[in-house]
Amino acid sequence: MAHLVKSRDKLLTRVRRIKGQAEGIERLLEADGDCNKVLQQIAAVRGAVNGLMAEVLESHVREHLGAEELTAEQRQAETEDVIKALRSYMK
Repeated sequence: MAHLVKSRDKLLTRVRRIKGQAEGIERLLEADGDCNKVLQQIAAVRGAVNGLMAEVLESHVREHLGAEELTAEQRQAETEDVIKALRSYMK
């Protein structure tokens, strides 16, 4: 997936930020942190994951579904893969 290679550093930065936020939740829970702070941190992680998903999904759609050289069958298969990923993500 060439589109992931192109934006690898940007994506890794996002993933590392998410990791840090998740570790923040863990620290809050271990320290019996304030419930509001825990909820706020969970919301931040969710937003960060949604942003990551949106970025990867957009580049995937542009690269795979937008490719002019795809046959109708290939485009259909790519579309089904994206739909499957979205359904899984939205559960």
